[in-house]
Amino acid sequence: MTPFTRRNFLQNAVTGAAGSTAFSNSMFGISSWLAQTNRPDVRFSTEPRERIAVASYPFREFIAGKQDAKTTTPSKMPLKDFAAHVSAKFNVRKIEPWSEHFLSLEPSYLDDVHNAAAKAGSSFANIAADGGNSLYSSDAAERQRAIQFGKTWVAAAARLGSPSVRINIAASKGANAKPDPALVAEGLKPIADDAASKNVVVHLENDNPVSEDPFFIVSVIDRVKSPWLHALPDFGNSLAALPAEDAYRGLDQMFAHAYAISHVKETITTRSNAVAHVDLARSFSLAAKHGYKGNFSMEFDSEGDPYEGTAKLIAATIKNLS
Repeated sequence: MTPFTRRNFLQNAVTGAAGSTAFSNSMFGISSWLAQTNRPDVRFSTEPRERIAVASYPFREFIAGKQDAKTTTPSKMPLKDFAAHVSAKFNVRKIEPWSEHFLSLEPSYLDDVHNAAAKAGSSFANIAADGGNSLYSSDAAERQRAIQFGKTWVAAAARLGSPSVRINIAASKGANAKPDPALVAEGLKPIADDAASKNVVVHLENDNPVSEDPFFIVSVIDRVKSPWLHALPDFGNSLAALPAEDAYRGLDQMFAHAYAISHVKETITTRSNAVAHVDLARSFSLAAKHGYKGNFSMEFDSEGDPYEGTAKLIAATIKNLS
């Protein structure tokens, strides 16, 4: 991810409040038990091309987004057309939309996006959702908003027919606010339980170097101990902040906790504006080492044409999976 990450686009999260009664607490206990005893059972293809998805994030200059000025939005592609576009351009029939590209979460809007993808013979590999509220904020109300944000996108993924959703762990805005694994795990548990009830897997990505360090993510997943919470290993993001050997060690641990989705990229810009190159063969070998059966989403994050870059990533992925 470049220094200006996708988190910079987002300013608001869904607000919500939750009551606390003896009855709701008992029901929460039952739902937690059910979430632990049930497990996801996504049937992944073994054909290399069928394991490939294309993320909408690299095409943000071409797809209408929530932060676009109203004057520019009509000239950009609506999200509902992205699946057909990807199919025509890349012969790939899975997409991974970014939350910025959803102009609404109303059921009718989501149904339009779903139906357009189905008409194109496509489906959703994952939804990538980014919010601004932190699960480890010192403000309990903000933590609750972060939980509600996660649940909102779980519901959206379920309506779209996506087997999974990736939510971010936003950094706390407080000075010197160190990520708290206990608070993050506490917030993720009700999200994972809600996801279990909707048959959606929640993923956490190694991205933000402060709050989404790969080793921190693995520690949080181990704390939650839910079969509905997994890692999303991104091939390149950790190279932006960690020495290469530490980044690949982190990727190794992420794949040990992965399930449905991983991000493929070839380069990443570090905080010193240097370009770090991903060892694709090494990264794919780590996936194979852990028996990863899920999908690989192409997330071109380099300088240049995202169409050409995505096509090259697809070719490299097929080569490494064949």
